[in-house]
Amino acid sequence: MRNSHIDEYDHIDRDVVALGNDYAQGFVLPEHRHRRAQLLYGATGLMHVATQAGEWVVPPQHAVWIPPNTVHSVKFVGVSTRSLYIEPICAAALRDRCSVISVSPLLRQLLIEAVDLPLLYASDRDRSLVQLLLLELAAMPAREFDIPLPQHPALLVQCQNFLLAPTIHDAADRWASAMFISPSTFRRHFLQQTGLSFSAWRQRACVMTALAWLVAGKSVNEVALSLGYDSSSAFSTMFRRVTGQVPSFYIGHN
Repeated sequence: MRNSHIDEYDHIDRDVVALGNDYAQGFVLPEHRHRRAQLLYGATGLMHVATQAGEWVVPPQHAVWIPPNTVHSVKFVGVSTRSLYIEPICAAALRDRCSVISVSPLLRQLLIEAVDLPLLYASDRDRSLVQLLLLELAAMPAREFDIPLPQHPALLVQCQNFLLAPTIHDAADRWASAMFISPSTFRRHFLQQTGLSFSAWRQRACVMTALAWLVAGKSVNEVALSLGYDSSSAFSTMFRRVTGQVPSFYIGHN
């Protein structure tokens, strides 16, 4: 089914409901939740997914896994989506937390085919397609395209402010001073709250911001300078190490 809402079909007696939707540039779905787990795949454009636990940047040809009953919001930047809504009992065997996953050519084609299945698919062929889809989904690796956010209010404000204007040279000492704690205490606190060291989190946040800028069409040099890198080559080396792709791979990739 295309351009429909899951609420219309949530009751369907099938483990998987597949829907396709097209979203306008900058369209935002405010916070909501689904009874079923959701695999949200963007064939084009970019998606920003946010929960209380963090934010995820989903580039083209990737998907985000959202467990059942997870409150989330989504911003779409020129996206045509394919979504799977999976019964919780089936989803439990797949993944237990939000994550961005790679989408193989096989999974991509299966998602496209699934959207055109009858809602009450019943043939051996259609049931086999859905079963293969779930098996391929389980085999997909997760990507580190998330920015974990702390629960501590003061630290959360600091992180949110940083995400508005990220720079690779922002110092932990400055954050510690703003929170009136020692640098060593700050670093321990940050790791406890986010699961990442401050430097790893800062780098991850810069990469995810860069990803969005590159998809929007900014040049590698412009992105590098905006993030505070001395050269585009230094930025490109770091970006490839984190994402597995050179920055130019994502330019205008929508």
